[in-house]
Amino acid sequence: MSLAIVYSRAKLGINAPLVTVEVHLSNGLPSLSIVGLPETAVKESKDRVRSAILNSHFEFPARRITVNLAPADLPKEGGRYDLPIALGILAASGQIPTESLTAYEFLGELALSGELRPITAALPAALASGDAQRHLILPTPNASEAALSHITRVYGSDNLLQVCAHLHQREFLFQAETAIAVEHGNQLDLSDVKGQAQAKRALEIAASGGHNLLLYGPPGTGKTMLASRLPGILPALDEREMLDVAAVYSVAPQTSSHPWRKRPFRAPHHTTSAIALVGGGSNPRPGEISLAHRGVLFLDELPEFQRHVLEVLREPLESGEVRISRAKAQVIYPAHFQLVAAMNPCPCGYHGSDADRCRCTPDQVRRYRDKVSGPLLDRIDMHVPVRALKQGELYAPSTGDNSTHVRKRVEQTRRRQLDRQGKCNHQLSAPELERFCQLNNQDKLLLEQAINKLGLSTRAYHRVLKVARTLADMECLEQPGTAQVSEALSYRTLDRQSPSTL
Repeated sequence: MSLAIVYSRAKLGINAPLVTVEVHLSNGLPSLSIVGLPETAVKESKDRVRSAILNSHFEFPARRITVNLAPADLPKEGGRYDLPIALGILAASGQIPTESLTAYEFLGELALSGELRPITAALPAALASGDAQRHLILPTPNASEAALSHITRVYGSDNLLQVCAHLHQREFLFQAETAIAVEHGNQLDLSDVKGQAQAKRALEIAASGGHNLLLYGPPGTGKTMLASRLPGILPALDEREMLDVAAVYSVAPQTSSHPWRKRPFRAPHHTTSAIALVGGGSNPRPGEISLAHRGVLFLDELPEFQRHVLEVLREPLESGEVRISRAKAQVIYPAHFQLVAAMNPCPCGYHGSDADRCRCTPDQVRRYRDKVSGPLLDRIDMHVPVRALKQGELYAPSTGDNSTHVRKRVEQTRRRQLDRQGKCNHQLSAPELERFCQLNNQDKLLLEQAINKLGLSTRAYHRVLKVARTLADMECLEQPGTAQVSEALSYRTLDRQSPSTL
């Protein structure tokens, strides 16, 4: 038979659309042409495939070979199609059985020797293969990652010859497996932070409800230490969340491998560009906010970021996704992250400190704070001051629970939220807030007076209700009361107009 069909997968964000590799042998001068919107790396595969077939001791047919990568309107990039193209040529020339190809999908870049080299986005391809009820064969270095998809039977191979032996049913490839362990041993512990009882409580509240958090105070008071310990008190990723995180890291090869079951913690420098933060490029890659999906995005020295860089956070904070549009395609990356930011209260950093070291004028303080826009502050649920340690606190024994105890309380609080509404309090919509956060008349009046006095927006009002709902869950209350509403309002200090309140 001079026609063979092999299945493969493209890379489009965290999706893996099906690519059908059609190979036809016909009479004419020997040639090899690839059609179907291939990019340069795909066009160059003809030379890699030819050498790999010959060095694997197969015969390269001296005929006119046409390779079609369907659908024709989907851009094809990278060397991931080398293996399916080579198998299509071998099947069309009768060197391997064609009937065995229908149950598999293939990915892999070929070396000239016939060895298989790893590709990117293996996990999304494995998930899509499982949905299509086909097995996946790909390079051995990618097999462990792809095996995270428990709905797919994944086989790793070192070279083209092993794949052909498997299809001939002479020597079978071993099915890949992945061992997943919960990792908390290397987490930084909350008990390392001296003092700061209020900030530690705010950190537990933020972890319990998934709230965004802003820490502000003089330099050296422990803002970065507190933020870096947030992942250690967050619940471990469940199976679905783990696959979401692994899929994002699978399509971002420039990043270091991320431990499974561990929530991401991303801390970009304040010189980071908007594209690096949100993602992009000619072939769109995920940015820092997508790499922080299901984890924490920490922005230290928040006012030092460029204004337009911070503004790109506004839409992802609301929608939980990033849409990157380019001439070739539109890519959607998930971005359900928890924002934690830190900033000084003024340019010199000592405004409001007990030492009275600040010499900044009210206008300088206001200009510094205005570098962070009001709409962005609105989307941050809690604004928490971090004061300098008092005399004796630095050498005093650590107070408060360690991260393990706090994490257990956080898990219990989140379990109550999931049992009641199926999501964290931070994700509640306005109608859901009316249903699950019902205040009595006295508390409604208190909240209304606070809104008028502080000049809170409707979005900030909803943020206060979400924090109050979390405080009630932490105390196992059916509905928030006056104490919870008052405490939630106390975390909106930066909404006030006067710089003296910083």
